[in-house]
Amino acid sequence: MNYLTVGVFSENSYVVGCSESGCGVLIDPGGDVPELLSMAADMGLKINEIWLTHAHLDHVLGLAEAVEKTGAPVWLHPEDRFLYDAAPQQGEAFGFPVGVLPKPAELFEAGQQLKLGGHSAEVLHVPGHSPGHVAFWFPESRLLIAGDVLFSGSIGRTDLPGGSYETLMDTIQQVVVPLGDDVRVFPGHGDPTTVEAERTSNPFLVAG
Repeated sequence: MNYLTVGVFSENSYVVGCSESGCGVLIDPGGDVPELLSMAADMGLKINEIWLTHAHLDHVLGLAEAVEKTGAPVWLHPEDRFLYDAAPQQGEAFGFPVGVLPKPAELFEAGQQLKLGGHSAEVLHVPGHSPGHVAFWFPESRLLIAGDVLFSGSIGRTDLPGGSYETLMDTIQQVVVPLGDDVRVFPGHGDPTTVEAERTSNPFLVAG
């Protein structure tokens, strides 16, 4: 697994895959697509699928280009489809063209097992930042690609359409924290952290 911080929103885009099979996945392509694909090639991976943790503008700014260059199908949770469909108009309003987004080819379900060659990831439904937000749990590596649910020292914002502070806090306490203190958390923005670091020092979790 590797990532780059990309685009005008400093969003973390991830490449994961299986070195044995060369099967690769691009997660949340927020921009700088040539650099992301170059990173995948350096890892010996071909991008076969694109997974979205959620459909906010900053996580899909590079999606149209990524699909054009790879032909990979897009995976999304159905409860974020309304955000996905609105992203081009939102981008136009902010002056950041999104392009034409393809219809998602696959829809995530909570608990779904995703195959990456000889490896697998589990889809965790983690709403609050958005209603269809998901995280990708890699139990073999004890790492979580968390999107905008939990950050180092903070949490995702909840003032956007479909957001809920109460839901987000329940998600973190009931889904993320029980994964274990040793779990490494790779967020949609900022530096990686661990469940233990956030459980013991994140002001939102300590206060809660």
